Amino acid sequence: MKIFIVGIGGVTNGGKTTLANKLLKILPNCSLIRQDDYFKPESEVETDERGFKQYDVLEALEMEKMMLAVVSWITQHSRSASPEEKSNLVPGRCENQVHFLIVEGFLLYQYKPLDDVIDRRYFITVPYEECKRRRSTRVYEPPDPPGYFDGHVWPMYIKHKDEMDTVHREIVFIDGTKPQEDILSFVYTDITTNALIKKIRYSAPIREEN
Repeated sequence: MKIFIVGIGGVTNGGKTTLANKLLKILPNCSLIRQDDYFKPESEVETDERGFKQYDVLEALEMEKMMLAVVSWITQHSRSASPEEKSNLVPGRCENQVHFLIVEGFLLYQYKPLDDVIDRRYFITVPYEECKRRRSTRVYEPPDPPGYFDGHVWPMYIKHKDEMDTVHREIVFIDGTKPQEDILSFVYTDITTNALIKKIRYSAPIREEN
């Protein structure tokens, strides 16, 4: 089996989860790992001098545990197909079957072991005012304290984005204010095109399941 790992990163409330969920529906043999599922318990997240919980840093995440999940997926899907799996595939196409993994989160490319295994990287951006407006409509647990967006969330986003500019990985930046349908179409086409570039023969209709 051949594998292709996609990173969906970007700013808070930029549309990462929406895009990842839509791709999960239209890419066959697709799995999804969410970085948000690997936050440490609140009691283990550091608090700064202003009383702000430092959630928007790698230290707030169990990244080693997340990486183990990614490695487990790679190990499982890199093996040869079993006789049972082969019987369910189109004759003559077994060697061309592709398994996709979407890794979605706000700090993907700052963790080198994870970044090293990603085949295609996307990063969604939205302007400050739009990001702040979207964030204000969301309910978090624990809830954002007053001043948290300007005092922690946005400064950390800018810091991490600036750090990405110093690395030599190819990252595709996406305007998160564009219609969701346009973003999905672009990313889907880009993923399948890059799969072909990597000599992975791939064919599937672009359609969403109800």
